[in-house]
Amino acid sequence: MTVAIVAGEGLLPEEIARRMAMRGSKPVVYAIRENCESLAPHALDVVPVLGAELASTLKDMSLRGIKKVMLAGFVPKTLMYRSAILDTMSRNFLASLEARDDHSLLGGIVALFERFGFDVIGYRDILEDLLAGNGVVAGRAPTEDEDVDVRYGVEIARVVVPLSFGQSVIVHKKSVVAVEAMEGTDITILRAGSLCKGGVLVKMIKQGQDSRYDIPIVGPSTLNLMSRAGLTCLAVHAGWTLVLSPEDFSSAAALNGISVVGVDY
Repeated sequence: MTVAIVAGEGLLPEEIARRMAMRGSKPVVYAIRENCESLAPHALDVVPVLGAELASTLKDMSLRGIKKVMLAGFVPKTLMYRSAILDTMSRNFLASLEARDDHSLLGGIVALFERFGFDVIGYRDILEDLLAGNGVVAGRAPTEDEDVDVRYGVEIARVVVPLSFGQSVIVHKKSVVAVEAMEGTDITILRAGSLCKGGVLVKMIKQGQDSRYDIPIVGPSTLNLMSRAGLTCLAVHAGWTLVLSPEDFSSAAALNGISVVGVDY
């Protein structure tokens, strides 16, 4: 049975499609992103989605006989403020939400797909080998000061992440430097770098989060941005964070002198 991937930005949709293709089941990809070329070799078809076009996307899926859908990749929440690129269904969907935090927005999208007869499935099992374990994941071991900041950052994340507006906090010397909101992790990292040099990025998943979407993701670009911003340590939720391009990730950690550790929530 053909599976559809609604693909945002980043390496995740490409990796999922590549693995599905290797198993002999190429997906149809609905691309909400600028670069579609990297997806094409692994897909039955790549359908560009300009803005938020829910109605045409759902119709096309139905016409193709698609029953299963995956949601993967970064789609900026700022799209919901750009009414000119929203179709009528998208505007009505947003108006129906009581809240527009990450959990409400993504959960609402899943419910919408299900209402139209689609089964929204997860990708965690396909990528299980990429999940970060406990302890040192890449690079060096953390220093004593970094370890203190990791533990402090996890305590902050336990309070902030359940509010469903971001998964990352950045701390330095037991002080909160930046908290992720709708801008995403990359911009949060650069914002922290503009405030101070040094610090720890802690990235966690909300307890009870639906694992079909919004699993924390890191990759080589995360570490390169951290180096640019002067951050020295990355702590990720063990067993729940996907490490994309693991070989390049390990090389980037070593090259930039960054400690990457997996921690429990």
